[in-house]
Amino acid sequence: MAKNRVSKTNSALKSGWLSGLAGVVIFSGSLPATRIAVQEMDPFFLTFLRASVAGVLAIMLIPFLRQTRPQRSQLISLIIVALGVIVGFPLLTAMALRHVSSAHSVVFLGLLPMVTAIFGVVRGGERPRLAFWIFSVTGSLLVMGFALFQGGAISATGDLLMLASVVVCGLGYAEGAKLSRELGGWQVICWALIIALPVMLVATIETIPEGISNISLPVWLALGYVSLFSMLIGFIFWYRGWPLGASPL
Repeated sequence: MAKNRVSKTNSALKSGWLSGLAGVVIFSGSLPATRIAVQEMDPFFLTFLRASVAGVLAIMLIPFLRQTRPQRSQLISLIIVALGVIVGFPLLTAMALRHVSSAHSVVFLGLLPMVTAIFGVVRGGERPRLAFWIFSVTGSLLVMGFALFQGGAISATGDLLMLASVVVCGLGYAEGAKLSRELGGWQVICWALIIALPVMLVATIETIPEGISNISLPVWLALGYVSLFSMLIGFIFWYRGWPLGASPL
């Protein structure tokens, strides 16, 4: 019996890490794709449109797989997820990428594990081990040191926007991870997208640029990536992996 429990725990841990890794790989293309898109798209229009596309897909996926609606007590958490990872992070990074390169902006994502863990403690009752905090703080100090070392090659505006994006993303990650234990991994991002969809559709219409027909194919392809993979598929793996991979912490 004990061996079976250990085997199941190890299997769940392995599955969680693999799902989390898949999410990270998918997310790794988000900033480069966003950088391409903001060359010809306004950051607000890009953010609203990508959320609308993903929201329409989510609203088709939920009924198809016969998922029950979230409870009223879960709506606040879903709204926090929506504000953090559907609106806040995409918008702030899109704005930042008009001032800094995607390679530079990726550096700030090194702060994300510590920020997420802090919100996980505050909002989800997580208790990471001391080793996690040591490595997270060390990594965060290295990130800040690297950003300062670059000196004149950086933009203060872009860096502040990236820092703000990391904070709201960490909150959205932690809130969604907590909720994934109740709703399931992919259901969290789908319901958050559906809740945000009415506002995102209206905002998309209001921000449509006059020269939309002149937007090039690479930009539309970048939009497709951030809409399908960054906004939906990546989170399916990420929120599935969190409760499994974080169980030993």
